[in-house]
Amino acid sequence: MSNLYAELKERGFIKQITVPEEKIENILNNEKISVYVGFDPTKESLHIGNLLQIMILSHLQKAGHRPICVVGGATALIGDPSGKDSMREMLTDDKIQENLRGIKKQLSHFINFNDEKALMLNNYDWLGNENYINFIRKIGPHFTVNRMLAAECFKQRMEKGLSFLEFNYMIMQAYDFYVLSRKYECKMEIGGDDQWSNILAGMELIRRIDAKEGIGLTTPLITKSDGKKMGKSESGSVWLKSEWTTSYEYYQYWRNSTDEDVLKFLKLYTFIPLDEINKFESCEGVELNKAKELLAYETTKLMHGIEDADKARESAKNIFLKGGSEGAPSIELEKDQVIGQLVVDVAVSAKLFESKGEARRMIKQGGLSVNDKKVNDINATISNDNIAKNEIMLKKGKKTFLLVKIK
Repeated sequence: MSNLYAELKERGFIKQITVPEEKIENILNNEKISVYVGFDPTKESLHIGNLLQIMILSHLQKAGHRPICVVGGATALIGDPSGKDSMREMLTDDKIQENLRGIKKQLSHFINFNDEKALMLNNYDWLGNENYINFIRKIGPHFTVNRMLAAECFKQRMEKGLSFLEFNYMIMQAYDFYVLSRKYECKMEIGGDDQWSNILAGMELIRRIDAKEGIGLTTPLITKSDGKKMGKSESGSVWLKSEWTTSYEYYQYWRNSTDEDVLKFLKLYTFIPLDEINKFESCEGVELNKAKELLAYETTKLMHGIEDADKARESAKNIFLKGGSEGAPSIELEKDQVIGQLVVDVAVSAKLFESKGEARRMIKQGGLSVNDKKVNDINATISNDNIAKNEIMLKKGKKTFLLVKIK
């Protein structure tokens, strides 16, 4: 599809835009512009909740536009109140720098930073040395408190208390767009839909000071068909860092997509042509499972590479079709943590469950197995008879496997 904007819209990337569709369509199809997305460096890894913005930047770069990835080294010292009901932990500068290195490594799987085809910037570089009085004199007159308090990003914090520290966040993000517009000719800011107010503030600042027009675009906040936030699994967040979420776990997260979600996710999180994805629209059952396997493989290949994607796919086949253990996620426990211990305690020690109560509930529901044998008694223990080659396989529900290796 030669119409980039039409493709982005059909894939589901567009929630709100600040200019008429005809105008942004013309710009994206006929100009080469710089586009920026901000990333929060509060961890050394992004998670798949960040993937939507990463993917749209990658689509734009493939069409000849230049992505600017801004990590908020300065704003992370403040904390973004958007979508939060409490104040964030403030980080040291050293920790933020460590996080920045990890984030750039992950972004490089999707975005080419060679020869300034994309830029990775830290807003601390222009905000860190700003004199507060000069900054407020320069920027403050362009913002009214009444208008800021009406912004959606502040509303849910007003009842519980919004610190003056956090109240500065909108101004700082607006200043980012202003600096990028001036220094790098950045024409567009993209963010999740919870960033709409912050994006509008940046556009207004550019208009007031430089009499230039910025463009804002937001992506939808993606939830799964069960209403849960994208990026969460039974075991917690799904990270882009392989040490935190293995390629097998990453593969399985996508493979476990529901029938209702799989086509939506193929459009958003892979580069498979739309006409190929649309062939699955009338599929169900086994044929739709092929779409889920395709989704899992393509997303894992993008993040972890072909070799790891191949291994994850083979591991999944080995575990689910052949009943083997090769390639399954594993954990090592001491012998005295396993032999003679309650299955409930072993499952919690292995981090298959966060609490004993959760493990007991799963047993009562018939959803916990040891070596593919269902556990029916919450007081069941692990004996030597359960162990082969110093290993036992725990299974939670139908799809979550964990190999316990005994030291």
